[in-house]
Amino acid sequence: MSVRPYLLGPDEGEAFAFLGSLVTIKAASRRVSVVEFLNPPGFAPPLHRHKEEDELFHLLSGSADFHCDGEILHAAPGDFVLLPAGLPHTFLVGPGEPLHVLQITTPGGFEDFVATAGHPASSRALPEPEPVDPAALGHAAALHGIEILGPPPGL
Repeated sequence: MSVRPYLLGPDEGEAFAFLGSLVTIKAASRRVSVVEFLNPPGFAPPLHRHKEEDELFHLLSGSADFHCDGEILHAAPGDFVLLPAGLPHTFLVGPGEPLHVLQITTPGGFEDFVATAGHPASSRALPEPEPVDPAALGHAAALHGIEILGPPPGL
């Protein structure tokens, strides 16, 4: 299957409610995934590592502290963060505003994890917080080459 050129507007792409965040898929292939995240203030995913994927983040607005392999990277709008495959990581969104970020993973496939662990979003706004079943999240992660290591450090 060949990929054809396309253009997506700011509110276009398949949208999912995922761990209390809004995820919009912008590009998906075996080589790369590009998703737009809107994370609520104070959000932090579990400590985890991707077995195969490098994760790259370009912050559009908001701020976050990225924790990776014992380092803390303080990121603000315009900053770019690289989290290499295999290294344990998480991040904590600042308290002042949501984090709006473009996330790129390579190789692709991250969007499949989002679809497995999330559900289609009913709007383009931050979804209402929902309880997370740790066992179901861990199972979905394992299916997609992600290992959940525990809660975010210090949270």
